[in-house]
Amino acid sequence: MRFDNFSFGCLRIDGSTYEHDVVIDRGEIRKRRKAPSKQFREDFGHTPLSMDEDIPWKCAWLVVGTGAYGRLPVMKEVKREAERRKVELLILPTREAIEVLKKAPEDTNAILHVTC
Repeated sequence: MRFDNFSFGCLRIDGSTYEHDVVIDRGEIRKRRKAPSKQFREDFGHTPLSMDEDIPWKCAWLVVGTGAYGRLPVMKEVKREAERRKVELLILPTREAIEVLKKAPEDTNAILHVTC
């Protein structure tokens, strides 16, 4: 997978541009459906990553890009579930997450936030 560019609100992967959060699940890219997490928005001041979302757990490594300024909250339940499943969870600002993904082993999935 080739990451060509990332700027606030825009991510380019393998020649395709995404202007929304993405989930990378075993090489497939799809839009992050964050609606299930919106119920927690007031608690965090931002829609967090919650267990109510379709998280791509079938991996050894899960990289979460928390946005240009690192503001995407990841709920404690997600961190606990990663530990329970023995999935190494890396939570980094999206630019840093992309650098990790460029070198990551094949058994790595990701959730990348493209704004704040």
